[in-house]
Amino acid sequence: MYKVGITGGIGSGKTTVCKVFEVLGIPVFYADTEAKNIMIQDAELIAGVKLAFGEESYFEDGKLNNKHIAGIVFNNEAELNKLNGLVHPAVFRAFDAWEANVNPNVPYTLKEAALLFESGSYKMCDTTILVTAPAEVRIQRVMNRDQVTAEQVKARMDKQLSDEEKVKMANHFLINDEKHPVIEQVLALHRQFLKAAADLKVSE
Repeated sequence: MYKVGITGGIGSGKTTVCKVFEVLGIPVFYADTEAKNIMIQDAELIAGVKLAFGEESYFEDGKLNNKHIAGIVFNNEAELNKLNGLVHPAVFRAFDAWEANVNPNVPYTLKEAALLFESGSYKMCDTTILVTAPAEVRIQRVMNRDQVTAEQVKARMDKQLSDEEKVKMANHFLINDEKHPVIEQVLALHRQFLKAAADLKVSE
């Protein structure tokens, strides 16, 4: 099945774009949401986290001890990379399991991930979309959504690859700046993906 990866920096509005694709009948795998679920469901991942960060990484009831993990990985790139090295493969496994249960008549699927390029999961996709918006728009969106300061948003943005770096790896681009109509852009991409998916089916 044809796979489309979609990403964008914090506040770019990639989830909103995904919802439009869902209206068109395209299934979306939300990697970031799934990562939170598998942190407490995937036995292999749980064992790895406990080994790397201690048994206290989980409470007795099985819930993740976010404060403990955050205290280790916050501002420590090596430890964060260690955590991501455990989580990303587990998300890949979850995506494969999810896609195996997708209706085979669906022309293509979407994989939404904030770290699509950083995690290497874009390599598992046939093509990718980068959702962009001006920094000031993104900052305002996140401030409104999360009730945080502009400085806190900028700190989060600094931890992600810049759009300039992502542009070099993305295949398609969608501007979500509240000036360019999102639905029209999604429909244009949808037509391209339907054709690509049909071509892939013929070649198989």
